[in-house]
Amino acid sequence: MQAAWTPPAASVSCAIPPRRFSGRGGVQMRDAMGCAVGLRARGAARNRVIDATRTRSGSWFAGGVRRRAGGLTLGIWFAFVFAAGVPMAQAQTAKWPEKTVRMIVPLAPGGGTDIVARMFAARLTAEFGQQFIVDNRSGAGGIIGAEIAARATPDGYTLITVPASYAANAAMYKLPFDPVKGIAPITLMTTGPLVLIVHPSVPATTLKEFIALVRAKPGSIAFGSSGTGSFSQLTAELFRQLSKTDLVHVPYKSAGPALVDLLGGQIQMFFGSGPSSGGHIRAGRVRGLAVTTEKRSPALPDLPAIGELLPGYSSDFWFGMWAPAGTPKDVVARLQQAIVRILKQPEVLERLRTDVTEPVGSTPDAFRQVIVRDIATWTKVVKAGNIKPQ
Repeated sequence: MQAAWTPPAASVSCAIPPRRFSGRGGVQMRDAMGCAVGLRARGAARNRVIDATRTRSGSWFAGGVRRRAGGLTLGIWFAFVFAAGVPMAQAQTAKWPEKTVRMIVPLAPGGGTDIVARMFAARLTAEFGQQFIVDNRSGAGGIIGAEIAARATPDGYTLITVPASYAANAAMYKLPFDPVKGIAPITLMTTGPLVLIVHPSVPATTLKEFIALVRAKPGSIAFGSSGTGSFSQLTAELFRQLSKTDLVHVPYKSAGPALVDLLGGQIQMFFGSGPSSGGHIRAGRVRGLAVTTEKRSPALPDLPAIGELLPGYSSDFWFGMWAPAGTPKDVVARLQQAIVRILKQPEVLERLRTDVTEPVGSTPDAFRQVIVRDIATWTKVVKAGNIKPQ
């Protein structure tokens, strides 16, 4: 009669060397570790054989239940940890902000973006009882500051205020981050027009007369911009394409020098912001012909929208706020709601009217759609105008 098979006992044939990790001892330690791994493997194999023997003898139920119970217990444990983590995360964001919040401005101090950011920073500080400080990180037309914000820890303590040139940069350059998916939009804060202004020596007094003048004398009108590929150049380029005119582009390092040369008559045309253009228009130093928004601006009701004469033309000069992708949604929601409240404050509304700007306070998704729309618009303009980065 054949004897019942019994598994062989595991034999230990290797001695454990001294606990050293360098030189010869290092080799010995690795050998010992390899030996231990081998022992564990043989032990596991023995257990599998025993389980198989139990199965053949009809004793499989207990082992199977143990394995199933172990898996069930692990699943319950993971579910418990996840359920416990959700309220913990909610509690942490409910306490936000517990420290100073940094608001990056990707352009130099004193400009329009900086002024808007500081206005909101002061009021967000009052809203939340924690400091919101402006951190100017200028360079590469705003790209450097935007990259810093996009790569920051998404904990709600780094925000960025960007102008409409953010979308123009995305159309003109390959950014070091995804300008749509790599951010958490908070809100489109304000929007307003650029103003098509000309030197008083230009004989045209209306937009229609100006277009006729440029068509009659191709290359006779030079316009300034704040640089090749800048928002002001793309705004002018869209005008040139739709009006089918020939304009001469003169790039500057920023809008300020371009406006100075317009006042001096060195260039004849410029698309200026409402705050920088309004005073000069009222003083008669420049002549306003039209605004770039789809509809007329309530702050400049006498100036037509370019789109009234050139269907499809629109170039909104907006300011928006976003955070790094992954920022908690409830933090984003609280910021958006706070900005909406700020935009209803009488002193803020008065300031915006003075700056030829309108309050918006959009939802995060609506702001994302504006970014997507503008990137698509400026990408077409760049391609049609064969504009190359410099």
